Amino acid sequence: MLYTDIRRAIHRAKELMSSIQIQTAGLLTTVQDLGREGFGPLGVSVSGAADPISLRLGNRLVGNRETTAGLEMTLFGGTFHFPDGAIVALAGSDFGASLDEVNVDVGTSVSVRPGQTLRLGPTRSGARCYLCVQGGIAVPPFLQSASTHILSGLGGFEGRALKAGDVLEIGSSTEPFRKRTIAPHITGHLLAREVFGVTPGPQLDWFSESSRHSFYSATYRVGEQCDRMGLRLEGAPISQRKRRTMITEGVSLGAVQVPPGGLPIILFVEQQTTGGYPKIANVISADFHRLGQLRPRDEIRFEQVTWKVAHSLFMEQEKLLASEDSILE
Repeated sequence: MLYTDIRRAIHRAKELMSSIQIQTAGLLTTVQDLGREGFGPLGVSVSGAADPISLRLGNRLVGNRETTAGLEMTLFGGTFHFPDGAIVALAGSDFGASLDEVNVDVGTSVSVRPGQTLRLGPTRSGARCYLCVQGGIAVPPFLQSASTHILSGLGGFEGRALKAGDVLEIGSSTEPFRKRTIAPHITGHLLAREVFGVTPGPQLDWFSESSRHSFYSATYRVGEQCDRMGLRLEGAPISQRKRRTMITEGVSLGAVQVPPGGLPIILFVEQQTTGGYPKIANVISADFHRLGQLRPRDEIRFEQVTWKVAHSLFMEQEKLLASEDSILE
């Protein structure tokens, strides 16, 4: 009797859950949350949103916890049908979204009526846009996270990018619609820095003074071969003092590796957890979200900062995001 009651309760709960029907999936659309920390020793990188701040803000717009799973779109968005309606918000880059032909602004919550369709096209600004839905995207967690790890085919929705015909369940929520908007000063602060701050890498002394100067003074271009695993840069090659062989060691998110060819690679959210190339620098935490908005052919520069400055910039950013006036109602 108890087993029958449980099955009925589960069935009723599923009937009450809303859904998203994927009509077109765009270039690369995946389910992402803030990633799975702590599994590097097992060879599993963090993954998660490439621009975690945009996902956090998008979730706040719809009344979710910041860690709730949403959809990450890369360079080109998809078409999403809501048969049961929903409360949604877009955050990150502008993909020219419309809801039944009515323009939808990035950074503002919207109430979607049953049967409406949200359409997004090519990016007008950065690389990634996030679709957050009140209640979140309901997928089974893998290693305590809903994020999709493309390279290993784990997590998210069947461990892969979405495709036309997929149906995603939306988690239950009873909070009424409240129009919320990301405050302009938050957006302005996140885009204010023109260069990427970096701290010294563990093999910095492997590079000559002239090579270090070249690294910090040069302008690099993001190559076409960039993905969630790493960003390959094009520009002036960096040479070591002398050719050395290093033992493979653990690597961190944002590490700037220099392979034998001399062109840097920034390790990204699905990076390998160990590597054998020397690391000249590491992008600071306060600038991680900006890595997620880089597109092929974008130009970037680096600026060395102290550990103290890196920590201060991160704390300042978190304080700003946590402020009561960061989201306007």
